[in-house]
Amino acid sequence: MPQKKNEDMDLTDMPEVLDWSKAEIGKFYRPAKKPATIRLDTDIIDWLKSYGRRYQTKTNMLLRHAMRSSVQAKANKRQSG
Repeated sequence: MPQKKNEDMDLTDMPEVLDWSKAEIGKFYRPAKKPATIRLDTDIIDWLKSYGRRYQTKTNMLLRHAMRSSVQAKANKRQSG
């Protein structure tokens, strides 16, 4: 089936959105994932797994938090110094 051009689409049943005040920026954004092998201490893995499934996702979340904190601290240091 050929792709329709914008001017050929019937949008009469779709009202135009005029109020974007409740829109959430980045709600559906997911950063690209890349497989990586890291070696972690057994007690760290046990601790992560103790919170249930998806311990790799939790690991990523913790590392992202540490990264953001580090970036913010560096930015604050540059601004004050």
